[in-house]
Order: sequence, then structure tokens, then C-alpha cells
Amino acid sequence: MSQLAMMYRALLIAATASAALGAQAPRGDTSVVQSILNTLQADNAWTLEQQRSICEIPAPPFKEAARAAEYRRRLEALGLRVRLDAVGNVIGERPGTGTGAGPTIVLAGHLDTVFPEGTDVRVKDEGGRLKAPGIGDNCRGLAVVLAVARAYQRADPRHSARIIFVGNVGEEGPGNLRGVRHLFEKELKGQIDYFVAVDGAGLNFVSRAVGSNRYRVTYKGPGGHSYGAFGIPNPIHALGRAIARIAEVQVPTTPKTTFNVGVIDGGTSVNSIPFAASMDVDMRSESAETLRALDQTVRRTLQEALDAENARWEGLRAARSRISLIIDTIGIRPTGAQSDSARIVQVASQAARFLGFAPAATASSTDANIPISLGVPAISIDGGGRDEGAHSLNEWYEDGPTGWLGPQWAALIVARLAGMQ
Repeated sequence: MSQLAMMYRALLIAATASAALGAQAPRGDTSVVQSILNTLQADNAWTLEQQRSICEIPAPPFKEAARAAEYRRRLEALGLRVRLDAVGNVIGERPGTGTGAGPTIVLAGHLDTVFPEGTDVRVKDEGGRLKAPGIGDNCRGLAVVLAVARAYQRADPRHSARIIFVGNVGEEGPGNLRGVRHLFEKELKGQIDYFVAVDGAGLNFVSRAVGSNRYRVTYKGPGGHSYGAFGIPNPIHALGRAIARIAEVQVPTTPKTTFNVGVIDGGTSVNSIPFAASMDVDMRSESAETLRALDQTVRRTLQEALDAENARWEGLRAARSRISLIIDTIGIRPTGAQSDSARIVQVASQAARFLGFAPAATASSTDANIPISLGVPAISIDGGGRDEGAHSLNEWYEDGPTGWLGPQWAALIVARLAGMQ
């Protein structure tokens, strides 16, 4: 069944949700959880406005401060205790009631985008289709986190859990998950029992972490005039040799393992032998062992390309003309897996079925990589609706008739993890 068909099916059965919930939970929990779900559906226009207005605040990599400041203001307006940590994460807490001995649950959306400064992020509404860079990834996730926080504050349920709402920095490639790394390594080290990220649109979720190794590879040499200095090794030629060899690397299909040369750079003019040439290389796999083997293969290939380029011109020029290889790490994302029987995976699936859809549990690279790799139960869920063109200037989001299912799903997952059935 297609995602759109599932959403329409959910709309048809939503009217029975209240009765179903009442059959599953104690009376006290039933009324307050249902109130939260009702609020999220009734106030769906408010959620959409949060998504639109957040999107129009630029948040380039490492420059999320303006969006973070506004996100903090909005969480504070809901009555949460909010702070900004050392790396720029916005953290709003809803403490548990009673003894407060319940689990600590984090619901997070990432603040950053892939778009550089100066990108036009104004949102255009074309008949219900919102168009702007970042409107789905991840303004949708940020809006869902706000909507759930607001619904919880309004319903004011009693729970022993500590619920933390987060707008985190550094999820996209250049950020290397630095926001969530900081949460788990310093800010909330040892405190988080469950982690739920909301990232993008749709109605599926990620339960397995695809790891990635990313490098900037640079070949360097003395450079010179294309005619007068001819006969010395050429960094761009070495780069070309390396790319051609990487393109021939064989990788397994199970577990899915990939490689990519995504950016190349170098040279100053057509009649100059360049002094440097570089490329950005990305490698991914669900398996740490397979990723490690691919990494070793690519490194060996890079060295072979260097040796081949130096050997090509051996004897024509002095040894000082030889080129060298530099490999800089752009980012390392850990792999990780958790069983389909893990409580957080089961809770996500059961909450979705209650709301009327059946999500697929997939593998991807998200903020959940960090906790999964550490053995902390974690998932990354979609925020409802649908989008296309993520990471492009043509990105768009449509809420459709059941976009509110995304916030409801997040809220129900948190409720069940907190012990509200």
C-alpha cells in the first residue's frame, strides 16, 4: 500500500480512535492522552504556521544561532524550562511528577540545513504546497516537536518521566552530528533512556543506523607552467586516477554499502599545472566491518593513484617535484542496530497501528546514529505529510488531509515510553 493510500485509510478510521484508546488504557491516562491527540489534530494549522515561519529563518551549517534563538523563545512561551547548551542546542524540559523516577525521553528535531548563507528561504504557498529550501528537512521536524510540547503543556498529563524537547545543531553532513554527540557525551551524558528524532516528512521510521566515513582527499605538488614545467607530476591527474579507480571498487548489496565522490576542486588556469587538487569522498554501510573494509580499499586506492602519478614522471624531474597525499576527516558517523523486538521499535509500530497506518522500519543516517551506537534505544521518525526535493532549492511539503498524524505519532510514542498507555 502506498504512503498516500495509508494516509487516506487513516483518515477513514480516525473516528474510531477514541474508543480504541479507551479499551487499551486506564481511564485517567485515556482522557489526557486523547486530549493531546485531539489538540494536535484540531490545531494542525498552528503546526503548519510554525513550520513555515521557522523555515524563513536561515540556518546554514554551523550558523544555526538565529533559528536557535527563535526556537528557544517559542519553547519558553509554552512554559518550559529552556536553556542553550555549549554547542547551541536548544533544550526545553518538562519534569516528571511525583517521585520523578521515570525514564528520561528526548524528542528532537535538527535546526540546521544544508544551504549556504544567502539562500532565499522565503516560503511560497502554491495551493497548499509549501515550497522553500528546508521546508521538509527539517522545518517539519522542528514544527512537530513544538506541536507536541504545546499539546503536552496544555493537557498537563501526570507522568514520572522527564521529557526533554530539543532543537539540535549539526545533523547535516558538515555538522557531523555534533549536536547530538554533545548531548550524549557531555550535556546529558548517562541520563537519556530513550531518544526520538523527528526528521522530514512521511510516515516511516529509522531503527538501524547507517554509518559513514567522509574524507577530503588532497593531492599536493609544486605546480608550474603547463609548458615550461611540463614533466612534473600533476595533482589533478592523480585525482583523476584515484576517481577512476574508486569507480571500479566492488561493494556488497547486502548489507547495502555505497561510495561516492561528491565534490572536486583544484587548479587555477588552463595553462597551469595545479599545486593542489581535492575531492570529498563518502562511504556508507549498515555494517561496521564492511565499512571498515571499504575504507581500507579506498585508502589503498588513493595511495596507488599517488604512486602511479609520481612514477609516470620519474626521472624527468627532481625528487622535489613529487606530489603528496593528504586525507582529512570530514565526518565519521557510527553504525548500529537494534532488534525489531526492542521496546522503542515496538512502541513506534504499535502507536502507528493505533493511528491507522503501518510504517516501514528502515536504515538510514540520522541523529539516532549516536544513541544507537551507544546502545541507547533510539529511532528517527517522519513528521507526517509528504515532501520531495530534500536538500535542493526546489524542496516542497504538502500536509494533505492527515498531516497531523505525524505529530500525533510522536506524541503517542512519547506517552507510551513515559508509561501513559
